[in-house]
Amino acid sequence: MNGSSKATLIPNPSSGGHKANLANPNTSEESKAHSKEILEGELADVETNVNSTEGKNPNNVAGGLKATIANPNVSQEAKDSAKERLDAM
Repeated sequence: MNGSSKATLIPNPSSGGHKANLANPNTSEESKAHSKEILEGELADVETNVNSTEGKNPNNVAGGLKATIANPNVSQEAKDSAKERLDAM
């Protein structure tokens, strides 16, 4: 990651279709509700995995957290989160 709390994702091919469905005025509310549920489920999966260090080299994780703390372009909230995670290691 590049100092932010967002993960680089390989997009799910159906995500684009669900996003288009939400914006399409010709689709039913039931269809839009289904697409919204699918997209929210994918987002929850991503948020769960963003802070996971399982299977990652602990030295690389620590280095990334230290870089986040030192980066002047990172918000204070992100720096505080990185410091907490680093202290917990």
